[in-house]
Amino acid sequence: MSKTVKIGNDWVGDEYPVYIVGEVGINHNGDIEIAKKLIEAAHFAGMNAVKFQKRTPEICVPKEQQAQMRETPWGYISYLDYRYKVEFDANQYQQIAELSNRKGITWFVSVWDELSVDFMEEFDPACYKVPSASLTDLPLLRKLRSTGRPIILSTGMSTFQQIKHAVDEIGTDNLVITHATSAYPCAPEELNLKMIQTLKNEFDCPIGYSGHEVGLVPSAIAVALGACLVERHITLDRAMWGSDQAASVEPQGMEKLVKYIRVTEKSMGDGVKHVYDSEKSSMEKLRRVKSF
Repeated sequence: MSKTVKIGNDWVGDEYPVYIVGEVGINHNGDIEIAKKLIEAAHFAGMNAVKFQKRTPEICVPKEQQAQMRETPWGYISYLDYRYKVEFDANQYQQIAELSNRKGITWFVSVWDELSVDFMEEFDPACYKVPSASLTDLPLLRKLRSTGRPIILSTGMSTFQQIKHAVDEIGTDNLVITHATSAYPCAPEELNLKMIQTLKNEFDCPIGYSGHEVGLVPSAIAVALGACLVERHITLDRAMWGSDQAASVEPQGMEKLVKYIRVTEKSMGDGVKHVYDSEKSSMEKLRRVKSF
């Protein structure tokens, strides 16, 4: 089985350029204009795609948490009401689709429940992402597989056995698995980037990285360790309200992230020792013993 998956117009796999996803998530705080600015920033930075999140709040918010009150930009409201505030409707997703199409950047969503899959099918998404929290939701996995679309499976907050069980359920065809640690932000000692190699050795599909760290270096290292897709949360300003903002990348950082990833790709080489033409003048000037 080929370790490649096509998302939109791009192929994802070891022999292709790293696929870079800007995770808008709910960093738009329910404001479609913020979402549009993030799409434009991701496109300007050279990212391949932007990703949003789609939930049916009354299904996804646990019953015991729905009535809990919290301070929000909309006042002191229940957690369930807050979750509705950050959900986009069909008209807003249509605006997202139209802007993304004009810019030539792919867009898709993480879906958290089966009704959300039905909702998003109307927009013909390039693929679906399974959030880490839903890796054990087998009915959702089956629903996503039934669409025939590519699936990106995130593996935060999951044991290796749970990951294997999820993959057994949906198979590796048209699947990308992303290593992740679901802490926002994630401490360096919990990033466990060597898991990328572990997943590559275990599963016959492309392996990526969904990072929640502060800074850009670990994402470039993930590429050096074999990640062929990198996803990072993006924001207009890390000081904005919201639990994901602190672990997100601002517009200037998006440009640096893309640059670091592309430089890392070029730097990896083929593992075969070469004497490059650029070395030969130095060799002539500096090597006293020419050969042996």
